[in-house]
Amino acid sequence: MPAPKKLEVQTDEGVVECWVHRPSGGKHPGVIMYPDAGSVRPASHSMAERLAEAGYVVLLPNIFYRAGVYATFDFKTVFDVPEERERLMTLVRSLDLASAMRDAGHYLRVLKEQPGVLGERFGVIGYCIGGRLAFATAGSHPKQIAAAASVHGGSIATDAPDSPHLAAGQIEARLYFAIADEDRSCTPEQQGKLAAALAAAHVDFAVEHFKGCAHGFAMSDFAVYDERACDRQWEHALDVLSDTLPQAREPFG
Repeated sequence: MPAPKKLEVQTDEGVVECWVHRPSGGKHPGVIMYPDAGSVRPASHSMAERLAEAGYVVLLPNIFYRAGVYATFDFKTVFDVPEERERLMTLVRSLDLASAMRDAGHYLRVLKEQPGVLGERFGVIGYCIGGRLAFATAGSHPKQIAAAASVHGGSIATDAPDSPHLAAGQIEARLYFAIADEDRSCTPEQQGKLAAALAAAHVDFAVEHFKGCAHGFAMSDFAVYDERACDRQWEHALDVLSDTLPQAREPFG
């Protein structure tokens, strides 16, 4: 597996660092992987590498590039330390959805430009706030997104005027939602709004509930990490990607 390639991508509002993980050879479909609130770190690189090993060219962006340089978080303790929790939530609140979707257009452009990327449509997968962004990208860029997976995504169907579920009528992708049953950022009320909006728009979607799991269960550096649940969301997310994206081709050229 080649080392990830670091890119500096020009957006409407600055320069964002992205990393491209790819299989060793051949031509492969492209996927954006949105990290969680911890953004790009060893745990998210490991996940991008796992996706690349499954046969995808993966673009991993630093979604909080507008915040500049900031101290990293210890996700084993961050939610137990009030000052650190607030610092993290301030960072999360700093990313508005409209700006993030403008960024998504640039991520898709750069992904398409990468050598060995197949097709005109792509996948997107995200975790935590990244799960919200993945869902929103399917609605904001419907002609380019064929599959989207939101894993313990928060605030995906709220009363806010920019809630991602309001764009359900634009979505052309197949969707997968992995939802922890102890996740206060994705309540049963939100789940009801989500399902109603997607069903009314005739979107192809699946919701999977993870009993006994908490928000962040798929992140290996979280205290609530659940390996079995993580493996299960990988299996089902990869099924959605493989069923909708073009098949890899060999050799590279």
